[in-house]
Amino acid sequence: MAKSQENNHSSTITIIDVAREAGVSYGTVSRVMNDSPNVKSETRERVKEVITRMGFVGNRNARSLVSGRSNVIGLLIPDLGTAYIGEIIRGIDYELETAKYNLMLYTTHRRETKETGYISSLIQSGVDGVILILPRNPANYLDKLRSLKYPYVLVDHQGIDEQGPAVGATNFKGAFDATEYLISLGHKKIAFITGSMDLGCAQERLSGYKAALEKHNVSINQDWIIEGDFEQATGYVGAKVLISQSNKPTAIFASNDMMAFGVMNAVRDMGVKIPIDISIIGFDDIFQSSQTMPGLTTVHQPLEQMGRKATKMLVEMMSEGEIQSGKIELPTHLVIRDSCHKIEG
Repeated sequence: MAKSQENNHSSTITIIDVAREAGVSYGTVSRVMNDSPNVKSETRERVKEVITRMGFVGNRNARSLVSGRSNVIGLLIPDLGTAYIGEIIRGIDYELETAKYNLMLYTTHRRETKETGYISSLIQSGVDGVILILPRNPANYLDKLRSLKYPYVLVDHQGIDEQGPAVGATNFKGAFDATEYLISLGHKKIAFITGSMDLGCAQERLSGYKAALEKHNVSINQDWIIEGDFEQATGYVGAKVLISQSNKPTAIFASNDMMAFGVMNAVRDMGVKIPIDISIIGFDDIFQSSQTMPGLTTVHQPLEQMGRKATKMLVEMMSEGEIQSGKIELPTHLVIRDSCHKIEG
């Protein structure tokens, strides 16, 4: 009976537990298990002693970590329902195949409690690192990841984790350029539907919109700024509110393409013509934006490249056993199609 209890206990021990007990990083334990020469002899002996004492060599994770790695990375995403997520995952998948890693996927459905719980599950499961796309509240667990020296990369969440590795796009500049383009067409009544304002990318896009208006001495009308959540339904509702105003805008800038699609549906339902009566711009340049009628003018965000870059960063960190710092911003650019129209006066 005692032996059975001991085996049950050892089966719950993870590489993270070993690192904590030995007072070293997750990467150091991996290097010891991989028999890497880049570990001090006294540190190596201490880690080996902890592994033996805790019974980690008999652990189910240890059997998959013979080389010190599971060759699996965890991926946390809000949902599977958008081309935005699909394009980023395409880039991640490409790089993982090249690096010979497998993927463990969790969808949070935008719930903060699920996100925190899934991070704990991924750590305990022994994955080598984790990528988080549009995390809702990473402040709840980033300190833990950093204290464990656990490899992670944030995607599209600027302004939250200045200490850690993150990949995003030039959201401020993209929104600035889109707004400035509308101004160049003669628009001065430009509305904006925001994304989820707890996300750094949404905050930066709103700031870019305001900065362009201020640069060109175009007044900011708070009635024309509608808070959204990156969902198509919010774009639909927001557009109806805007078009119903007595002082209605001549252009609507939606903070992502999905909301822009909702805007287009709403204004058509209200008998408003695109772009003659109202101009519409989105953000992301997902595939569907080129298929709408008219084609949606939008800000191209290098989504697949963001996924690839985040994965390369993570693989490098897992190899070196150290957490990088700093944020990488990939460039955006405006894609002009047919949903915007020049106006006079």
